[in-house]
Amino acid sequence: MLDDKDRIFTNLYGMGDRTLSGAKSRGQWDGTADIIGKGRDWIIQEMKESGLRGRGGAGFPTGMKWSFMPKETDGRPSYLVVNADESEPGTCKDREIMRHDPHTLIEGCLIASFAMNAHACYIYIRGEYIREREALQRAIDEAYDDGLLGKNAAGSGWDFDLYLAHGAGAYICGEETALIESLEGKKGMPRLKPPFPAGAGLYGCPTTVNNVESIAVVPTILRRGASWFSSFGRENNAGTKVFAISGHVNKPCVVEEAMSISFEELIDRHCGGIRGGWDNLKAVIPGGSSVPCLPGATMREGIMDFDWLKENKSGLGTAAVIVMDQSTDIIKAIWRLAAFYKHESCGQCTPCREGTGWMMRVMERLVRGEAEVEEIDMLLDVTKQVEGHTICALGDAAAWPIQGLIRHFRDEIEDRIKHKRVIAAE
Repeated sequence: MLDDKDRIFTNLYGMGDRTLSGAKSRGQWDGTADIIGKGRDWIIQEMKESGLRGRGGAGFPTGMKWSFMPKETDGRPSYLVVNADESEPGTCKDREIMRHDPHTLIEGCLIASFAMNAHACYIYIRGEYIREREALQRAIDEAYDDGLLGKNAAGSGWDFDLYLAHGAGAYICGEETALIESLEGKKGMPRLKPPFPAGAGLYGCPTTVNNVESIAVVPTILRRGASWFSSFGRENNAGTKVFAISGHVNKPCVVEEAMSISFEELIDRHCGGIRGGWDNLKAVIPGGSSVPCLPGATMREGIMDFDWLKENKSGLGTAAVIVMDQSTDIIKAIWRLAAFYKHESCGQCTPCREGTGWMMRVMERLVRGEAEVEEIDMLLDVTKQVEGHTICALGDAAAWPIQGLIRHFRDEIEDRIKHKRVIAAE
């Protein structure tokens, strides 16, 4: 259970003043120049010791990612790019940060960019986020007017510019290299790696791409200390985390909690329990639509962190918790996700371009029960041919929900096929 005094996002619900003066009254922009004054090595070391892992889905250690940036410049500028293209179905945490607590992100951009020797940062925001972009742009303008951005930003001696770029609503641009392509004005299609962005990213220059939440927590971690942040959660799963809980709970919400909180406590404390009680829980997608679902009985014992969910063949992802009760047609729910990934595939890789459509069409027939039982294994086999054989992770994201469905709810698919046959025979 996270105490209010330990919350990083103190205006997540927009109850307070979101302006610069409101942000300052909540402790933001306090001693920013002093933090920068401690130097790059100290900042990166502190981030490593904090145990912060990327909050965008992959969970890669943030401090380590920063340390990949070149220490000495070869004449090329360095860039920080903030991934605000929050397009994963079920995920809506970053929008609350940008809408209600934008100065946490802006101050984080300055400190993180300094740590990576970048004089410019681009925030790439999702095309559908109109109001969020307006709120964030207002906050950026306020920061410029107050001297917190621009020349000698926040009195730190570091010149820093922050730009807001609005996407056009393509899910694939949430993948870091597709995002960079889109920022450069090209079609949003993932690049082959290597070269990795830290070597050749935006405009061929050293670039780090980080999620909104990963950057927004940085100032508080550096103010309160790495040991404070790492005191939350289990080993290797440190810190606080913003969870977005939707679906069949009594009170869907976005809430900041300690990592490694149990699933049961998260739902009971913040969502008023499962609709119809815990016995009514059927399945949970614990980390946004791209991670495999888990049955209700498994999730009831669940721990909300990277390692426990990975051990149970799912993932924390973006911590977008989608709860489904017994009224859910789970086959149809997963078909709907298959349709989403088919629609959002950029078409660059053959396994993804062809596979997503094929998987969706088979899922369509499974929903109706108009298939052979043998096709379940054939579908599983095709997901394995798509998974791991594409330039970016969209192929995996399309395959995993179907794998989770077959792993845990195979009997339901078979029953539907048999039931359809019985009706046809009559």
